Amino acid sequence: MRFRFCGDLDCPDWVLAEISTLAKISSVKLKLICGQVLKDLQGEGTDYEKILKLTSDAKFESGDVKATIAVLSFILSSAAKHSVDSDSLSSELQQLGLPKEHATGLCRSYEEKQSPLQDSLRARSLRLNRLDSVSWRVDHTLSSSELQQVNEPLVHLKFTVRDGDRGVTEPFAMTVSAEKFRVLLAVETVILCPAVTGELGTGCSAPC
Repeated sequence: MRFRFCGDLDCPDWVLAEISTLAKISSVKLKLICGQVLKDLQGEGTDYEKILKLTSDAKFESGDVKATIAVLSFILSSAAKHSVDSDSLSSELQQLGLPKEHATGLCRSYEEKQSPLQDSLRARSLRLNRLDSVSWRVDHTLSSSELQQVNEPLVHLKFTVRDGDRGVTEPFAMTVSAEKFRVLLAVETVILCPAVTGELGTGCSAPC
């Protein structure tokens, strides 16, 4: 059977297996756990200790708690990704064996946060590493201890890259020969000037 919250595909076996785990928690506590999972999905973090307390009555072991968080994360994020409304999600979860009161509480939490959750998932999916800055230095080596005459320029490059997920910058350094540096410049020219590749015949707006 295919489910909308799974992208019109079969429900993964591991999700189906954990539905019975969710049913062991009271519907009220499941709704509260969903609230914590939704916070985590929106990048606000989750109170793991609170989740442990909410699952204590069910006498869950550590693995059960982690499985509960994982399956709820999948259900909520996948439903948001495929724009499934709360009524449809509730119906599909009941078809998988989740009690009606549990499905209703879960989907009520989902409905309240569906729009901001979709915005958060969309923003996270578009995060890419970004080049912040580039600097370089040219050293011209005339001789070395190994060779009497080298006369070879070396280009020292330093890149500063901003991590799209963490927002922090990291430096990367490399040293290349003059010949390899010319290759890099040639590649940059092709990227900046599509006309060079023959794909565009309108001329080049960037300096080539």
